[in-house]
Amino acid sequence: MEQSYAAIGGIFEYLNSDCGYEQWSQYLIKTLQDLGAGPAGVDVGCGNGRFTRELIRHGKDVLGVDVSPQMLSAAAELARKEGVRAEFLLGDITKLKLNGRRDFAVAINDCLNYVPRQKLHAAFSHVAGCLKKGGTFVFDVSTPYKLKEVLGDNTFCEDADDFAYIWFNRWLGDGTEMELTLFTRTQGGLFARSEERHVQYAHETEDVISALEGAGFRVLRTEGHLGAPLTPQSQRVNFICRRV
Repeated sequence: MEQSYAAIGGIFEYLNSDCGYEQWSQYLIKTLQDLGAGPAGVDVGCGNGRFTRELIRHGKDVLGVDVSPQMLSAAAELARKEGVRAEFLLGDITKLKLNGRRDFAVAINDCLNYVPRQKLHAAFSHVAGCLKKGGTFVFDVSTPYKLKEVLGDNTFCEDADDFAYIWFNRWLGDGTEMELTLFTRTQGGLFARSEERHVQYAHETEDVISALEGAGFRVLRTEGHLGAPLTPQSQRVNFICRRV
């Protein structure tokens, strides 16, 4: 089974096209603006680069970082097609190092769910090391409720013109294992089969806050998706932080 996002890295943005990219981007831009974030930033776990491109369009100087070469290849191609001058770097949030310090960092759409709880402190410490004092860090995690009750032990599938997939999920007790079988149309019209496995870890809000504070961040607030109030059924928690 392939490394995560080796198979779907090139079509990830399409697969997430129903996630409300435009609204999500506007929420992110407004949050950074309200916090007075400077222009230089890093988009950690940038995927196919949608948020990177949107931030650049709004005057930010943003570096996109992801652990998947396939993701970054698609990100660079999409930026080229849209006429956005963007730079992308292969990197892991738990080992992140940059040349120079940035004004802000973002990690959007489940990046931190791929980090086991015992590595959260390392991830946040490396992000802190890439930020100026007073720098802003905005990120989200999918909640344990979502991973267990919405995704866990469920199957999802889609049959499109050029690809089809079947996604089997299994709740593990501390996260959800996801096994994906993808069929992609080749130039000859046949379909190539590939498989990959993901694990998203469930993080309680208090554990995330503890790891953030231990890594040198002050949590300004937590809120639901797009700033909604948090409830026991919230599927996403946003953390708005500042490096002290």
